[in-house]
Amino acid sequence: MSKIIVDHRESKNIIKELAKHNEIEIKQLSTADFIIQGITTEGKELVVGIERKTKEDFLSSIIDKRIIIQLNLLRENFEHPILIIEGTDNFYNIRNFHPNAIRGMLASIAIDYKIPILNTMNFRDTASLISIISKRLEKPKKVFSLLKKRKPLTIKEQQELIISTLPGVGIETSKELLKKFQSVKNIINSDEKELKQVDNIGKKKSAQIFTLLRYNYEAVHKDQNDQNLQDP
Repeated sequence: MSKIIVDHRESKNIIKELAKHNEIEIKQLSTADFIIQGITTEGKELVVGIERKTKEDFLSSIIDKRIIIQLNLLRENFEHPILIIEGTDNFYNIRNFHPNAIRGMLASIAIDYKIPILNTMNFRDTASLISIISKRLEKPKKVFSLLKKRKPLTIKEQQELIISTLPGVGIETSKELLKKFQSVKNIINSDEKELKQVDNIGKKKSAQIFTLLRYNYEAVHKDQNDQNLQDP
């Protein structure tokens, strides 16, 4: 089971909320406001460091540069650092801050420091979020993909794909060839006259296909080498 270590300077309200459903320890922390220690189902130890700030405190920490020191300490001491910003007030109405100064700091935290920023409404919401993070450490990690798993190609689709790679032959023409000859083998063994009987296969294209299917592999390499020697 994960354990949550809470800095002794945190409010009694949030400590009380956390204690309802978690094993907590209160002590003086030099880095972070909350530390979550957990063991995954694979037996790996994970430590999460969380810095919690109200929106007012966040803006104050930008002014006195305190946020920079705290972010650096989070990165240096924890494999999984997190910044929680708490409150429902509009950032841009709290103080006479230029909006871009706030946006710039948020962007820097996410991109330069690579620290996730999580928003909560109040101390209860913050306590609930920390509890969820604590419980999440005990579950197996899942890797989510936005890409759908592709089904294996059917034999018919594989045949179409093979024939579509012939000169001037796409998927639609490959279907016509397979309908006429019924197999890849029959197409390979066909002659130019037979190939020309298929729609979209003219004299030039049938000659290219026939030559490709009959040309000696070693001869191709010899011709290419001779051509390379002749090139300046």
